[in-house]
Amino acid sequence: MKKQEKVQFVIDTLEKLYPEVSIPLDHKDPYTLLIAVLLSAQCTDVRVNQITPKLFAIADNPYDMVKLTVEEIADIIRPCGLSPMKSKGIYGLSKILIDQYKGEVPADINILETLPAVGHKTASVVMSQAFNIPAFPVDTHIHRLMYRWNLSSGKSVVQTEMDAKKLFPINTWNKLHLQMIWYGREYSPARGWKLEKDIITRTIGKKSLINELLKTNKQ
Repeated sequence: MKKQEKVQFVIDTLEKLYPEVSIPLDHKDPYTLLIAVLLSAQCTDVRVNQITPKLFAIADNPYDMVKLTVEEIADIIRPCGLSPMKSKGIYGLSKILIDQYKGEVPADINILETLPAVGHKTASVVMSQAFNIPAFPVDTHIHRLMYRWNLSSGKSVVQTEMDAKKLFPINTWNKLHLQMIWYGREYSPARGWKLEKDIITRTIGKKSLINELLKTNKQ
């Protein structure tokens, strides 16, 4: 199977499995999505979705958020981990949004990446999911899948994103990255990986990885 045929196989399979795909993080607008994605760093989406209702009940916009102290924000978000850094980031970016952008989250990836505690992946998620502007955020699931499917070297998430953007048509990016996340969780997890369930890897995957997994399963 040629590379472009593999890419089409991925697109077609994911479309069959996930014709409708939901955003894993609960939110109601670009600001609450930005905060939820920031909180998801080194934390599960399930945990974030447990914590954000408590935070957003008090402050679901930058104006209310800056009425809280950094310490008060940290107390609420502590279960998400990295609370000292994340709370400073939430307070800091909220203040910048008020001072420079009339309290609105700008639909500009370059501006988003200048905000405290907002990296490229977080900015990309907001661009694609809040503003429907093509982006291809690469999380651990996508990074793992692109390597298993032999579509990227697996050396870095930066390289994986570049490879994904080259291989997949731009009009598929926003939906496809979500489909890949759901597929990674359900069919191709980091732990407890079963090749018989993972149809995409089984069909187009890296042969050395498949052989290694089969050998491990026989032991």
